[in-house]
Amino acid sequence: MISLPRNSLLLDKFAVSTSALCAIHCLFLPVILSVFPAIGTTIFGQESFHMWLLICVIPLSLVALTMGCKQHKSWLVAILGFIGISILIFTAAYGHEFLGHDGESIATLIGVSVIALGHLQNYKLCRHINCKH
Repeated sequence: MISLPRNSLLLDKFAVSTSALCAIHCLFLPVILSVFPAIGTTIFGQESFHMWLLICVIPLSLVALTMGCKQHKSWLVAILGFIGISILIFTAAYGHEFLGHDGESIATLIGVSVIALGHLQNYKLCRHINCKH
């Protein structure tokens, strides 16, 4: 009997939430800063906030996707996770230089969307495995 720990499903939920937080930050920070410029002096307005999000998103995604892929063996989930994480790492390292501010934001949104899609697929497959038994 294949049994996936509940932690795996919780990790996927948390990883999707973290990716959503990243996307919300990317989309709405310019608007929020124009209304409340003082937020720019907090951690949310600093470049280091992007690094902290990456420090959360990447290990969390790797653990959650690996746990699920070991059970359901879906290459699609692994490929989506790899592509999304690669986009985020490239964008964090070189995005502003090569893509500019808007391009960096778009690339980040694409990266977190791909990762979130991988986690949603992983979650669906993991629930299917648990429901079959």
